[in-house]
Amino acid sequence: MSSSTRRRRYLRTAIGLAAVLVLSVVGAGAWFYHRLDNNITTFDAGGVAPATERPPAPVPATPGASVPVNVLLLGSDTRDDGNDSLGGGDAGVGNSDTAILIHIYADHKHAVGVSIPRDTLVTVPSCKLPNGTWTKPKYDQMFNSAFSVGLAPKGNPACTQNTVEKLTGLRVDHTMVVDFKGAATMSEAIGGVDACVPNDVNEYGIHLKKGLQKLSGQSAVDYLRIRHGIGDNSDIGRMKRQQAFLSSMIKKVQSQGFSLPTLLPLADAATKSLTVDEGLGTAMKLVDFARSVQDIKLSDVTFVTAPWRFAGDRVRLVQPDADTLWKLLREDRTLDGQSTAGTGQVVASPSADPAGPNTPLAPEQASAPITVVNGVGTPGLANSGAETLKARGFQDITLGHNTPGHQTTVVSYDPALKAAADQVVALFPGAKAVEEPGSGGITVILGADFRTAGTQINSVAAPSPAPADPTAAATPAPAPTPNGIPTGIAENTRNADTDPCANLTFG
Repeated sequence: MSSSTRRRRYLRTAIGLAAVLVLSVVGAGAWFYHRLDNNITTFDAGGVAPATERPPAPVPATPGASVPVNVLLLGSDTRDDGNDSLGGGDAGVGNSDTAILIHIYADHKHAVGVSIPRDTLVTVPSCKLPNGTWTKPKYDQMFNSAFSVGLAPKGNPACTQNTVEKLTGLRVDHTMVVDFKGAATMSEAIGGVDACVPNDVNEYGIHLKKGLQKLSGQSAVDYLRIRHGIGDNSDIGRMKRQQAFLSSMIKKVQSQGFSLPTLLPLADAATKSLTVDEGLGTAMKLVDFARSVQDIKLSDVTFVTAPWRFAGDRVRLVQPDADTLWKLLREDRTLDGQSTAGTGQVVASPSADPAGPNTPLAPEQASAPITVVNGVGTPGLANSGAETLKARGFQDITLGHNTPGHQTTVVSYDPALKAAADQVVALFPGAKAVEEPGSGGITVILGADFRTAGTQINSVAAPSPAPADPTAAATPAPAPTPNGIPTGIAENTRNADTDPCANLTFG
């Protein structure tokens, strides 16, 4: 046999082996994607609020440009499907004591994760029940109660999504629910997660040693769910540990690289315990989403707990800082009000406060006479609006007589007071400004769209009990920190690349 014949035979053999290898890889890939698709559970998209009731979707700055993405991450304590072996207890209604709204900026290189305390008093809007009917809105409810609406074993993620949208004015693009098994298997899939335990724990069958250590499986679940006997025993402290744990998990995945040996076991583990919206309901959709955020560095991820304060044994959001936080994210600005485009300029927005949320009012603005009118009839509403104005720095505020029947908040003003009126309008998103020559003052008629202290009135006809302490969440506007971040936001912020043992309690 000639050498040229042998070379041709070797070449054919090599090509044949390569073809077999390629087909094997493609076949394995197709099999694996099929497996992942079968793993994924989706929730009923029909439970999401109608489009007309949802915040608008963001509009690209230029045709084809990227837009911000908001992802709601929920932790479920359901004991179904074997979760009882990790969390103890009996099967029953699923609750969610973990909620992190992740805002991915339009540049897809920065992100902020906002933890919402489970005990926050909010409005739970109309939500779909398993029998297909819809509930009526409920006011001053604990935030985590939204997940249990309908008493489904795996919870009601659509209702929590609707609640977050009403609370923040942000459109939630995707919702993901992770149960105990998900936390256990994902931490195992990446070889454990570095986490810091503030003190030895030997309660409720949970045993953890103090200090920095690698947690996975059962120990990871214990660390994420325990509240008593660790740190300050609070839900706020638990959220800080969850933020630190998630930061360490992101760091671990990034350090191992977005390679198949890393991602395939993680994807298999995650999808077995994920419940997601239909927009992430296939392996390819999840992969595309993962690719879209793979350029975000750990140093460009920030976690913040929504500004809060205790109201008895519950929590209310602190104003105006909480609304400032939502507004910054709606305008796709960083927590200090900057654009992520690298220009250092504040992103313009039609609803932006002309002087900035923390710029002191001019004396003539602060002294402008303002009358606040309850245009809904809900007890305490005018007081809440007045506290919002006081927190901004307005001084001459009078409460007017109730005039129920107003759907939209209206700010009428004497043209001579336009500068002050602009500041008032900025405090009430969606308010309609109307000139009233000769009035000599400013009148704010609070409509059904008025939102304050973590609640929102959705219907004039809907009853809403007065809060036990209507001023509990409203505090004088504190001076901003040197970097321009409102104090109520800054003191609840944690960078993802922070030492995992730092600042694990709120006390």
